[in-house]
Amino acid sequence: MNWDDLRIVAAVRDAGSYAGAGARLRIDETTVGRRLSRIEAALGVRLFEAVDGVRRPTAACETVLAHVDAMAGHAAELARVGAVQTGVGGRFRIAATPAVAEGILAPQMALLLGAHPGLRLHVLTASHNVSFSRWQADFAIRLRKPDKGDFTITRLGSVRLHLIEPANAAPDFVCAYPDALDDIPEQQVLKQRKLIDAARCITDNVRVMSELLRSGQAAAVLPEHACRDLLSDRTLRITQLPRRRDIWLLVQTHLKRDPAARVIIDWLRDCFADYQGAQDR
Repeated sequence: MNWDDLRIVAAVRDAGSYAGAGARLRIDETTVGRRLSRIEAALGVRLFEAVDGVRRPTAACETVLAHVDAMAGHAAELARVGAVQTGVGGRFRIAATPAVAEGILAPQMALLLGAHPGLRLHVLTASHNVSFSRWQADFAIRLRKPDKGDFTITRLGSVRLHLIEPANAAPDFVCAYPDALDDIPEQQVLKQRKLIDAARCITDNVRVMSELLRSGQAAAVLPEHACRDLLSDRTLRITQLPRRRDIWLLVQTHLKRDPAARVIIDWLRDCFADYQGAQDR
């Protein structure tokens, strides 16, 4: 097995096509197909099937990919071994929602990087969750506790929720969350207060909600870190809600004893110091 060939298997899985994989790896589509054929011949299995124009991994391919993803994680660890630096160092990926990354992590990040010149952080911001099983991140901050997974889970704290409405009038419309987020406390509050029927803006982007709230026409429920700049706005009526949302930290298991990872974990705890101690009600 050639590691460069095995990386192609993962790239086709992620891109869904030979052309997309080739673009990611900067090789041509023909080379992708030729190398995949070589692996299939060596293993005696078919790796991908074309379904609705997309390359889907076969069951055998999923088994291969589990090993490829594990190898990618080990390769990342090896890259840190040879680093020449003072103190801790290495490249780590932190996944968080845009609101958490912008409102909680970014204000404290310069202190961490200034104190540890050997550290490099790759901050992944997306509303959807990264896949830990595919080694897409080393750390993740989530507002929902995962049911299970091969990683370490700890509670960082909890955030207050606020119902925000125009101060002197009924809202023209309500901002709500997509159906996939129906079970989050913010959406449940909208349902309990019978505001969900007036929802005419559906988004998982809290910055979009914040801008609409500034217009004085909308109502929404936001976590505290996403609406701090609105709390002193006298044109808005702010109601602090009794419910809170827990914040969870996910860490790849193999990093628990890594000195540099411990520095990042401690830093993340410091970032959420203001949110610690409160229990979800």
